[in-house]
Amino acid sequence: MDIICVPSGVISTAHPTQGILDLTATGFDNIVFDLAAFCSPWELEGLKKEPSELCHRAGALSEQYRKAGLRMLCARSPYLLSDTKRQDLNGLLLRLAYESIRACKEAGCKNIVVRPLFSGLTKGEEWEANREFYLKLAPAAREAHVMILLENQCRDVNGHLVRGICSDAQKAASWVDRLNEEVGEERFGFCMDVGTCSLCGQNMQSFVRVLDSRIKAVVLRENDGQREMSVLPFACAVPGGQSGTDWLGLIRGLREINYDGQLILNFTDMAVSFSPLLRRPLLKLARATAEYFRWQIRMELLLKKYKSIVLFGAGNMCRNYIKCYGGRYQPLFTCDNNQELWGTRFCGLEVRSPERLKELPKDCVILICNIYYREIEQQLRGMGIENRIEFFNDEYMPSFYFDRLERR
Repeated sequence: MDIICVPSGVISTAHPTQGILDLTATGFDNIVFDLAAFCSPWELEGLKKEPSELCHRAGALSEQYRKAGLRMLCARSPYLLSDTKRQDLNGLLLRLAYESIRACKEAGCKNIVVRPLFSGLTKGEEWEANREFYLKLAPAAREAHVMILLENQCRDVNGHLVRGICSDAQKAASWVDRLNEEVGEERFGFCMDVGTCSLCGQNMQSFVRVLDSRIKAVVLRENDGQREMSVLPFACAVPGGQSGTDWLGLIRGLREINYDGQLILNFTDMAVSFSPLLRRPLLKLARATAEYFRWQIRMELLLKKYKSIVLFGAGNMCRNYIKCYGGRYQPLFTCDNNQELWGTRFCGLEVRSPERLKELPKDCVILICNIYYREIEQQLRGMGIENRIEFFNDEYMPSFYFDRLERR
């Protein structure tokens, strides 16, 4: 599962070197090749003459990316503002999409996000207009060995953001399937923008279930549920410390479909607001956040890796593990630091002393089921235990107990 960073707000197209150095120094090696940076929605809104050739303007920057070791796995074609007043640019958007696909071929992109046309279209004609639009792009995409991804959008109605084109999962799935059927191959997929789902008040688990394997990329970004913006996940907490975005539904859904596509991290507005002197610490947090999501989504895949498992912890997290995964990935036993529990049984498992972990075969993993992950890992390493240690987290389980066990 590739982690990809949107470079807007970090890399200046006029002076890119410092931003590139910041990204590579903080562990990012994949970025979005954002062609909209060379022809922005605001530029298109005020357009009075044809923009200069896109490929030529983007080529120099893509060469710098390559020299720095940055891979451009996904690209984005220029697009219009959701509240655009322009209804005369659909022909230009087609030409820009052609140029973007040509640039993808040079950059080695796997996917390109090309948003559906919406401006100037009346209700009922969206499919036919977009069918013609995408089928014209398909031969160029085939030649470039790139997949075209449709993306869910908001629609602006008198300053209020509502569901727009491809925000209905059933309809979006139908569009992707019909386009692939017409071209006779899997040339089209879907990019799920989590921020758009949040603005539209959608159940993300249901959204993911419907689109299923059609989803090739997921854009991770947070907003306040009312305004269009892109900040790091968990950065828009509501009173009480909870995120307003349905991360639970998203992660549950992606786990259900065994998602292994691209994770695109977009925190443009947050990056712009930070001083350049704080950019690297912010990027380190961004990278850690993306890795957290990858870990959560692939939780069951992690369990499948090991032939034998032992748990550490005889409490709530252990109980949730047994409820959701105990049948498929049965642990040998669990252990706990509480001496009063040694020799008892918990959720069908014998509770043993941590000392018994020294007797494990080397290919057995120790799964820490306790929020004090790092502290317990340090304890076990201090005991001389060399087995692989993994962390288990039950925040996004398929189901869990709502009552809490009281432990002293």
